[in-house]
This record gives sequence, C-alpha cells and structure tokens, in this order.
Amino acid sequence: MIWTVERLGRKGDGVAVGAGGRALAALTLPGEVIEGEAEDGRIAGPRIVTPAPERVRPPCPHYRVCGGCALMHGSEAFVKAWKVGVVTEALRAQGLSAPIAGVHVSPPRSRRRAVLSGRRTKKGALLGFHARASEVIVDIADCHVLRPAIQSALPLLRRLVVAGASRAGELSLTVIDTPAGLDVAVTGGKPMEPALFQALSALADEGDLARLSWDGDSITRRPPALPMGRAQVVPPPGGFLQATAEGEAALLAALRDMLRGAGRVLDLFAGCGTFTLPLAETAELHAVEGLAAPLQALDAAARRSPGLHRITTEIRDLARRPLMPDELAYDAIVIDPPRAGAEAQAREIARSAVDRLAWVSCDPVTFARDARILADGGLVLARLFVVDQFRWSPHVETVAEFRRN
Repeated sequence: MIWTVERLGRKGDGVAVGAGGRALAALTLPGEVIEGEAEDGRIAGPRIVTPAPERVRPPCPHYRVCGGCALMHGSEAFVKAWKVGVVTEALRAQGLSAPIAGVHVSPPRSRRRAVLSGRRTKKGALLGFHARASEVIVDIADCHVLRPAIQSALPLLRRLVVAGASRAGELSLTVIDTPAGLDVAVTGGKPMEPALFQALSALADEGDLARLSWDGDSITRRPPALPMGRAQVVPPPGGFLQATAEGEAALLAALRDMLRGAGRVLDLFAGCGTFTLPLAETAELHAVEGLAAPLQALDAAARRSPGLHRITTEIRDLARRPLMPDELAYDAIVIDPPRAGAEAQAREIARSAVDRLAWVSCDPVTFARDARILADGGLVLARLFVVDQFRWSPHVETVAEFRRN
C-alpha cells in the first residue's frame, strides 16, 4: 500500500495518510511517499518510494534498530526547525505565542550523562539502548551521542554487567562523565556480597572510575565533582543533571539574562544546584527540592565555595504542597519541573504578586498547559529559548521568560 507522510508526530514518527486511513511510520519525513502495510496503526519497516529533500544518510550503524535516536535521517536544519515547531504548536494549542530569542543544539558526541541498559548473556553481555518500542537491548559499539570517555568505557561496563547481573534480570547503568572520571550508578544487580564487592572494586580500579554505586552501595575512589558556576558539586549517585555541558550553559545564559538585577531569587525544583549555585554569584537564593540527597549535595558545595551570596534550602514536595502566594515574595522565580510540569505550583504563582519568572521545561505540552495558567493570572510570555540537548531524539527543552502585565 502506498502512503504519503503528512507530518511528524510528537515522538518523531511520520503520520502517514493512505487508502487505509492514517498510520505511524518510523524513520520517515514529511512529504515522503512510502510503501508498507499497516498493522495496529503502525507501518513496520516502510520502504521509501520518494525521499524528502531533507533526508540524509544516518552516520550511526545502529540507527535502524536502536531506540536511542529517532531523527538522525533528517538534516540538522530540518530537525532544528521541527523542534522549534513542536514548542510553538504546543503553545498555539493553548492560544499562546512568544518570540523565539535563540536556539541551541548540542553537538554530536556531547552527552555527558546517559542511562544504559545491560543484560547478561551466555557469551557475555548486551549493553546499550532498547530497540524502538521493544524491551530488546541493542548492543552498541559506536554511539554518536555519547562523550568519548563514556564510549571508550563500554567494554568495561559490559564486564560490570557480566560480573553483577543475574541471567534473568536487566541492569540500569547511569553513567556520568565528570572531570574526576566516570561516575557509574547501577541498579537491578545481584546483592553486594564480599566476592562481588571484590570483583567490582577491581573493575573500578581497572577502569579508573571515580565512583561506582551498586544499588546504593558505593565504591568511591575520588569524589566525582562537577562544576556548577564556581562551585564544585558531588551529585548523589545516579542524580539528575543536564544531559550536556553545552546545553546547560545555554540554559544558564538565558536565565542570567532573564534574571539580571534580581537580588532575591527563588529556585523551585532546584536539584543539586545546577542553577542555584551559579545564580548565587550575583543574588541570594532560596532553593526548594523534593529530595534530600540533591539538597545535601548543594549545601556541601555552597559551603566549599567562598564568595557566593546567601543560599537557603528547603525540602518540599511541590506537586503535593506548592508554595503559596505569600511564600513567593521574591524579586524573581526560577522553576525547572519534571516532565509532568508543575500545574499546582503554576496556579499559586499565577495568584501571587511576583512579576518576573523564568520557566525551564523539558516537555512542550505540559509547559504550554502551565503557561496558559500563568497567562490567565496576568503573566505575559515575553520570549522563549529553545535548547536541544538530546540531539536526534524527539525531546526538546525551553526556557521561557514571563513578566506580569
């Protein structure tokens, strides 16, 4: 059956139109004519009859099967424009718009934090990302998104899987490239018994890992500190970080510009201080986060960093207990919620008197929903920065400036 790809869906699959109605087709581009049979609303392995001008040859040998990337077959200009369009269309659906003040795309081989999956086999181990819409692990030899330090450690990480995975289980390995060496946090492994501890310690030494955490038990050879402004932060094992240093710098530059002149700033969903610590170089900060471990890392880094303005912290679940309007009396607010957004907190911000807000988001749809709440409360969406840290994936981040009308 012949189909024509009408557009790309939010996850990067082509929405194809044909005699059979509509179906999703991976690895296609708008305007392409494809051939294939649809089953359960998807066209498996579509054959490209007429390629789009934006189609390029993917550089990765694993691309057709690996689920880590979804848009490597599109030109850089196409993907960049598509991601900007995803953000603007989500806002348009809520009756909103804003000028795009800048777009950042992180370069290839720049991902400093990655979550890999590992499974032990009869002959060794599989290590990589899941195949598209599958629990099958694609064993990767060369990845075009990972930093070289993580790439070169893949053989060692496979040996960790062999040493510590059960035959039936799957390991999750969060790997972070830090100036001190790799920080590896593994979950789903066998219990830490003396023999396993000895084997893992030997592998950590051989691979010169800064830290290896095994289901909460850590083998630390040296603190895996990361720079956040002038501070040095040792994040909790497997802790959340911005995916690339380049993307983090772009987000921070936008925030500095939006918050210029603010003396007292509230940082919501502060994590381990990605934005708190650099912003404290010019302002007082109150950092609020739902988990204790990241705030402990932030506090420790602040105490070791002379010259910062005062930083206070608060552990609080902002989804269940958002800050109320009388608690939001700051010169400006920074908020970086999870993918689900921050609907409850947005409602309280809309009711408050705060007149300057910088909103960082990793999901355009939940961001647009929350932006509508803010707009209804009198906060105008002044401008947007689009940041693409997850190159070749459908994910996109934004930094938005709101000003009270």
